[in-house]
Amino acid sequence: MSGHAVLLIANYGAELIACAGALALNARAGGRSHALLLLARPEARADLERAAGVLGCTLEFADLPYGGIDLTYEQKKRLVKTIREFRPGIVIMQDPERSWHDLDPDRRMGMMLTLEALALAGRDFAQEDLSSAQPCPLPTLYHLWPEEPNCVVDIGPVWELKLEALACISYQHAFTAEQIERTIAPGELERAVPGYRSADPPALRGLALHRVMEQASALHHGLAGHTRFARAEVYRREGPFPLVRLVP
Repeated sequence: MSGHAVLLIANYGAELIACAGALALNARAGGRSHALLLLARPEARADLERAAGVLGCTLEFADLPYGGIDLTYEQKKRLVKTIREFRPGIVIMQDPERSWHDLDPDRRMGMMLTLEALALAGRDFAQEDLSSAQPCPLPTLYHLWPEEPNCVVDIGPVWELKLEALACISYQHAFTAEQIERTIAPGELERAVPGYRSADPPALRGLALHRVMEQASALHHGLAGHTRFARAEVYRREGPFPLVRLVP
């Protein structure tokens, strides 16, 4: 099966790992995988570039302001430029339903900005500023971390690549450990992740947490979900599936 032009538009670097399997599978099939991150701290960017390289995915940063994503002309134009230049057949973005109650900063505004940019990319928007990037058709949308999933992707063939990419983002690991240790007792973390308390520095504890969480998610949506796959990533496709015949 040939690959596609798959574009991930994400708020944070963690979403690069969330859909790492889908991106890596597309690249392995000969497709183009690209990620546009709306927010990324300078100290995390080298990690994210290494992770994207592992997945066969190109990467760019939108450089939007933390806490300042808004539906302005300039921010819409920034996303439209990438969409038109890359011309994706598939876009992966955050789930609008989940975004409303996810209290990560910029979730709601990032979701609305992405949807508005996708709508404008196919119209005569900002033609005077984006004369080299012509309007393009609307892509098929897939939402990651969906509240109501309707499809899963078999990531068994690229599971090790996903873990390798995960290991690259040490800045995220340190942040995760810091946040989780504020709310969960060390003893509970040790029972969930044996050896957790002895791991040092914090980035190693965060990596251990992320590996367990990724394994749990992959097995939950695969083996435990009776989906015919051992490990899977879960998505929601926007709109009906265009089938030429029923598939098993």
